[in-house]
Amino acid sequence: MTSKRETILDALTARIAAALPGAEVKRNAAKAERIGPGGLVIVRDGDPGEPEVTLSPVSYLYHHRIAVEVAAYSSATLSREAVLDGMLAAIGAAIASDRTLGGLSDWIEAEAPLTADVETLGAQPGRTAELTVLAVYATPDPLT
Repeated sequence: MTSKRETILDALTARIAAALPGAEVKRNAAKAERIGPGGLVIVRDGDPGEPEVTLSPVSYLYHHRIAVEVAAYSSATLSREAVLDGMLAAIGAAIASDRTLGGLSDWIEAEAPLTADVETLGAQPGRTAELTVLAVYATPDPLT
């Protein structure tokens, strides 16, 4: 049986992949050495934090902060800022389209991204964004 935490992380990764069909979307990958032409997204496990615990029945309520890294290069017609902004907008729309991930979570929302340039010797400069997706969910056991 897959834990609720893993199920939510997999569902979020699939939702982002569907929103960005040209991008490479991975889970917990090492820092990227190469950004593909459609961009790159890495979904990291993040931090579930300390749960709020209720009794009778026992329930653990998590506010899980999931880290998402997004990277892009410019295209023939768009600047790297515009490409990255389009990717972030698509992720935001995918999250807003179903704030419960099909009933898996009580609520999910994305926080504002932190952007930066990425430069590699001999390659065109890219642009990255790091954002957090907050997923609120309850489970009867911290390990399930």
